Formats: sequence, structure tokens, C-alpha cells
Amino acid sequence: MKKKLSIVDIANSLNISKTTVSFILNGRAQEKRISDELVKRVLQYVKEVGYKPNSLAKSLRTGKSNIIGLLVQDISNHFFATIARRIEDLAYQSGYKIIYSSTDNDTQKTQELIAMFRDRHVDGYIITPPDNIEEDISDLIKDGFPVVLFDRYLPKVATDYVVVDNLFSTFNATQYLIDKGHKNIAFITYSSIQTQMIERLEGYEKAIRQSKLKPHIIEVDFHATDQEILKLILDFFESHKDVDAILFANNHLGKCGLKATRKAGKNVPGDIALIAFDDYELFELYTPAVTAIAQPIDEIADNVIKLLMERLNATTPEEKNQHITLATELIERDSSR
Repeated sequence: MKKKLSIVDIANSLNISKTTVSFILNGRAQEKRISDELVKRVLQYVKEVGYKPNSLAKSLRTGKSNIIGLLVQDISNHFFATIARRIEDLAYQSGYKIIYSSTDNDTQKTQELIAMFRDRHVDGYIITPPDNIEEDISDLIKDGFPVVLFDRYLPKVATDYVVVDNLFSTFNATQYLIDKGHKNIAFITYSSIQTQMIERLEGYEKAIRQSKLKPHIIEVDFHATDQEILKLILDFFESHKDVDAILFANNHLGKCGLKATRKAGKNVPGDIALIAFDDYELFELYTPAVTAIAQPIDEIADNVIKLLMERLNATTPEEKNQHITLATELIERDSSR
């Protein structure tokens, strides 16, 4: 295997000091008053031999890698994938590249990924945190790393975050169904202590309570398979034949719910009305098109990057954390008319 060239090799070949080569390759030639002729000579040689600088070594020298670590629950999920893509584009415009991975909502996997990102010397972190990760994120902050959370937050961790008004969103959607005349409205969610899921459940319960209706709540294990979720919903239909509307806590549960209603032979919206939290492009194409609570994806990504860049570019540490809560939009389609 061909030996990888180093700065020392370049310096020896050109009969100049390795310090001079380093200054030129790191853009400090003018500062160090190195002649234009020598700069041109070094850059031409580097181009000819195909020298590739060691980015890790450079980050150790400069204290910056210009890399951001992005950890989301599931990068294949439409919501997270769309946000990740916009974050990547915005970061690139600011001179940063993104390394991202899925946590699968698994604490141990998240801890391992944070350790890997530390080894890669990433400059900052954007995270949708799983349960029981408070200590690890607190350690990042103590060590001086900027951390921005989104989709959910950790009440006991002082850091920046961007979320939506989950409680009002599900309250508003449930009230919309009540105003349509529905009396037996179910809420299908994950069994979770995460803030976004707690608040979505609270919004549903608040609307049901205010209208003096009976709550119907199904809590699904996060790691349940699609088949297990499908069976759970079908069993619920069998034992709750009077349910006339369902609000799903996210788009994945909504997709499983669509399969269940079709398999159960239920007419939507004639027999049962459906609303899903998180819009999804296929919801608009589905027959009937699915009413959805749409999160402002671009606005979420824009604010996440803005907060992180403010931290990365700050000359002095900012003491006050910023908490941004954005509004959602209830998009009415045929599944709830």
C-alpha cells in the first residue's frame, strides 16, 4: 500500500521547514509573511502529489473540526430525515459538515454514539434525547460543548432546545373532532416519559375532560413491531366498537392505524375519523387524504442551527439558555370531514 504523505515529507521534498508548510496549508502564509512565490510552489506541489491533510490532526492543532454531531431517533422517519437534510444544508453554508446517526431511542446506543463523536472531535451536538441520557448530555455541557436539543427536552438539563407546542396541538385537534360531533375519541400513543409524548397526551386529556367525555387511551411500547401495533389496534376496534375517531401521537402510529382501519373494514371518515401528529407526504396521497398536525420543519431546523451557531461563534460563554416553542398547523383533509 502506498505510504500516505505527511507535512514532513512535503517539507523534505521542497527543502523547507515543516513549520512553513504547516502555515501555508493552514492559511496563515500572509500572517507569517511567507512569500507568494513560496506559497505558490508549495500549493502546486501539494496538488501534484495529491496530498490530503489529516483532518483529525488538524482539529487537534486548531481546536476545531468544523463537524457537528447530529443524533436523531430514527433517520429513516420522514420527520427526522427532512429536518436532518435541512440542518445539513444550513450547516454547510456556515462552513460545517454533519455526521449523523439514529439512536433508536436507546440509551446505551446514544451513549456509545456520543463517545464516538467525542473521539471525532465534533464541535457541537444536536440531539433528540432518549430516556435516561441526562448525565451524558450534562457532561458534554460541562466540558464546554454546545448542545441543542429538539423535538423534546430534558427538564433537568440546562441547555438550548427547540420544540413545538405539543399540548396545545393535541388539545386543538381533539377539540376539532369534538366540534365535529365525535363523542368517543381514542388517543394512540407510545408508553413514554419523554416530554413531547407526555404533553401530547395531556393535550388530548384536557380536551376530553373539558367536554366531559370518556378517554380511550392505547399506549404502545416504543420497540413494538408494526405487526404488534397493528394487532393492538385491531383488538382495540373489536373491544371498542363505539369509538368514532382516533388521534395518533405520531406519523408512524398513524400509518399503522391506516392499515388497521382498512383491515377492519372501517370506512374513513364515515365509520371513524382519523388525525395523525406529524404530516407525511403520503398522507396527502392516501385515499381518503389524512388530516394531520404539521410541524414547521424548516423553522425547527433554522432555529436549531441558529442556536448552535451562536454558541459556536460566541467569544464568551452565554449563560442564559434559549428555549424556543413553535406553533403547529392542523391541516384538514378528508379523513376527518
